[in-house]
Amino acid sequence: MTDTTLTATHWGTYRVRTSNGRLTGIEGWSRDPDPSPIGRSLLTAVEGPLRIRRPAIRKGWLKNGPRQGDSGRGAEPFLEVPWDEALDLVASELLRVREAHGNEGIYGGSYGWASAGRFHHAQSQLHRFLNTIGGYTRSVQTYSSAAAEIILPHVIGNTDGLTGHHSTWDTIAEHAGLIVAFGGLPTRNSQVQPGGVGEHRLAEELRAIERRGVRMVSISPVRDDAPANLAAEWLPIRPNTDVAVMLGIAHLLISQGLCDRAFIERCCVGFDQLRAYVLGESDGIPKTPEWAANLADIDAVRIIALAREMAANRTTIMVNWAVQRGDHGEQPYWMAIALAALLGQIGLPGGGVGFGYGAINGIGSPELGFKWPALPQGKNQVSAYIPVARISDLLLNPGSSVEFNGNRLVYPDIRLVYWAGGNPFHHHQDINRLVAAWRRPETIIAHEQFWNSLARHADIVLPATTSLERNDIAFANRENVIVAMKKAIEPVGEARSDFAILSGIAERMGTLAEFSNNWSEDEWVRDFYERARTTTGAVGISMPDFASFWRDGHATIERPVRSHVMLAAFRDDPRANPLKTPSGRIELYSATIASFGYDDCLGHPAWFEPAEWLGSPLAKDYPIHLLSCQPGSKLHSQYDHGEVSLREKIAGRAPIRLGPLDAKARGLSAGDVVRVFNSRGACLAAIVLDDGLRPGTAVLATGAWYDPLDPSVPASLDKHGNPNMLTPDKGSSRLAQAPIPNSTLVEIELFRDPVPPITAFVPPV
Repeated sequence: MTDTTLTATHWGTYRVRTSNGRLTGIEGWSRDPDPSPIGRSLLTAVEGPLRIRRPAIRKGWLKNGPRQGDSGRGAEPFLEVPWDEALDLVASELLRVREAHGNEGIYGGSYGWASAGRFHHAQSQLHRFLNTIGGYTRSVQTYSSAAAEIILPHVIGNTDGLTGHHSTWDTIAEHAGLIVAFGGLPTRNSQVQPGGVGEHRLAEELRAIERRGVRMVSISPVRDDAPANLAAEWLPIRPNTDVAVMLGIAHLLISQGLCDRAFIERCCVGFDQLRAYVLGESDGIPKTPEWAANLADIDAVRIIALAREMAANRTTIMVNWAVQRGDHGEQPYWMAIALAALLGQIGLPGGGVGFGYGAINGIGSPELGFKWPALPQGKNQVSAYIPVARISDLLLNPGSSVEFNGNRLVYPDIRLVYWAGGNPFHHHQDINRLVAAWRRPETIIAHEQFWNSLARHADIVLPATTSLERNDIAFANRENVIVAMKKAIEPVGEARSDFAILSGIAERMGTLAEFSNNWSEDEWVRDFYERARTTTGAVGISMPDFASFWRDGHATIERPVRSHVMLAAFRDDPRANPLKTPSGRIELYSATIASFGYDDCLGHPAWFEPAEWLGSPLAKDYPIHLLSCQPGSKLHSQYDHGEVSLREKIAGRAPIRLGPLDAKARGLSAGDVVRVFNSRGACLAAIVLDDGLRPGTAVLATGAWYDPLDPSVPASLDKHGNPNMLTPDKGSSRLAQAPIPNSTLVEIELFRDPVPPITAFVPPV
């Protein structure tokens, strides 16, 4: 018997075919004009040998019990146990830690992205459960845009232009004459979107821009960070020098009277302080185009010409999310806003600034004007929290403190880590340091679908279902389509949904009614839909009844907003529409940030030399600047074992892009397996020659599952190509404490030993 059902994923909506209960095919939805190929990885992976089929306990933990400093994680075999035994162990561990160390001794991990379904969202499920038992130590921010999440509210009062409320593509196409994109506009990232993707529209939007003749300048070390169809001019700057270029442009605008003083006086505060810094009056260093050219290694004449062109045209300034994932990542975002303010085009169609265009599918699409429902998580009674990228610091340094956004946080003593959704061995920097930190908790519990590095480094592993093995509902962010995610196959092995797993634990801890609301999974899904109907009905939008929606498999609603210009209302009347900043205006100088007294984040945007960049003395030993972009063949590390990702690998390794001159200087050829290394660690990768990189730059995408040569040996070589073996685990500044993976120097050499086999895709014993 053959069946077809619709399902939503973070990289698209697909038609899934099954025959006699087994997956047989998957294809892009007919409504999607540009479906992502990533969905094909579901076919070979969901029922493949890496699925975790039964609860499993690490042998050393069973033998020795919970203890700190356990070096067996990642190296020992597992013992499968019945569900009742596993749930009893989890409940007893939570009770033990809560009674002996308090709820702040529990770190509630999880990092979203586990499912496009709104109910079976692992992070929300886990946090709701932990709140029913008294709370947990949590994290704030995201790895994707942590620096921006902190700096933007200080400057413009919220995160508009980062996570939503961008100027829409139609206004840019119709009114812009010039796009200046710092970090380019890499379209590979637009395959994905939180909450699912109904229709991939970026390619269509870019064609409209091309037809209108909008010129684009891509300021990036990588040429193909700009879409090929736009024929963008490429300015190949040194990595991490975007702020210097912006300051050089600002110097020209200020010194030659090309600023819009009327806009600045009406809509901004702090121009005098910024002006004094740019002209060198406050520190003796004028930030001239020549000064910027020396740092960025591009022609000063070109910076001058670009500044004049920006002033003469309606200019949209775009800054990629990757740009703020470097040391002092707050500064390029702050300075980009300042530059747009000097031009006086903020709030004008086709002008102003926006962040992350191309980073995910929905950016630049019109908003819906309301929020889709989410799983209520209850109240966390624990006040302790950390910046998201300080997990290793938290585990290694209990009782110590960290400065963060004007506060001083004290790290709790974490005894138990509970993780559901996400993979820290993918998204965290300096994996060797993380491995050391990961040994400190007494117990680590993980919900996982596959035997990835998180599961291998846990003590108790509970097998979770994939989105194809349960009913759910997807509300695609920024999209007007709702998808009924009907179960396509029965759970593989004994896998259970996160809701079912946590319900079993809650029953043992006496909080089942509070956690489950005495509802089944299907009742929860129906409630999500009915809440959405109430929300849309309040703004005059109708949705079909639930039975019709579930029968049809999807519903499309009217889109109330067609186009948008970021900060247009504020520009029109700053008094009537003030920003949520202390001044109510754009803060080119922030008295609040200045009051923190940070020497690595002043009261105005500034150039700070990164800890690692090609202008530093360290470049003598490690002369290649490594950029670790998001992969085009998967979402983060999800389905790295799927067919789409596997086809991209060379000799089983992640490909590393290197310029022909840099390869020749090292005696390297295309396809060579190389050792990429610095003082923090090393990994193997395979060479792809690319003449679209500026000299001294290499690109190694994230997502290769961590695969140490010898898991029992500290700082073991990663065989697979995980760039976080190399990236520094340092905060961007005391303000944001954001991750800085794009400030990484390495050296590359031919790997002359016999190339070891990949074992990341072999299940543990």
